Amino acid sequence: MESLTHFFNAFIDSYPIFLKGMWLTLELTVVSILFAIVIGLVFALLKLSNIKILEWISNIYVYLVRGTPLIVQIFVLFFGITKLIQMDAFWAASIALAFHNGAYIAEIFRGSIQSIDRGQMEAGRSLGMSTSLTMRRIVLPQAFRRALPPLGNQFIIGLKDSSLAAFISMSELFNIATTLGSAKFDTLTYLLIVAVYYLVLVLLLTLFVNLIERKLAASEK
Repeated sequence: MESLTHFFNAFIDSYPIFLKGMWLTLELTVVSILFAIVIGLVFALLKLSNIKILEWISNIYVYLVRGTPLIVQIFVLFFGITKLIQMDAFWAASIALAFHNGAYIAEIFRGSIQSIDRGQMEAGRSLGMSTSLTMRRIVLPQAFRRALPPLGNQFIIGLKDSSLAAFISMSELFNIATTLGSAKFDTLTYLLIVAVYYLVLVLLLTLFVNLIERKLAASEK
């Protein structure tokens, strides 16, 4: 009982600084995911272009991302590219997360686009629409609906992966938890507290994705 009381007291005392960290975590996640969606769609279309050099570029990108840890990608951007381009920790982490998640989103989009019946493309072309216009107006909207559940899972992974930004000194949730834990010699309590914040964020994100799924399902009726 004493441990539980201690946890709640620490939770209440630390919530102002954790709220700031939660907001930074949300900003980092939203920015990186928006960039990742664009990156993923571009590389998915490259993979499906039937142009060998573009397919090769897409395959290399996906292989590099899957074959190297995210923390390495963050460090390369922060300590490597920032020597050439002025970039703060937020943008370095955002781009690294977008670069990482984009590869997985590319595969999600590729699979969902390929799952659409080829007759949809042929129907659009028979109506006088170009290939790109048919893809944009007919194929992609259907593919996005099918991709939404796995995209939701990837968004949640992206949210949790944002904790790695702590290693380049960003004051997001995980960084705050480890800093407070070290300062107060009570690491476990603050790690449990930050776990609660992540659970709340994941729940909110899950509800948001489910809401979009229901709206898209209702629009099809």
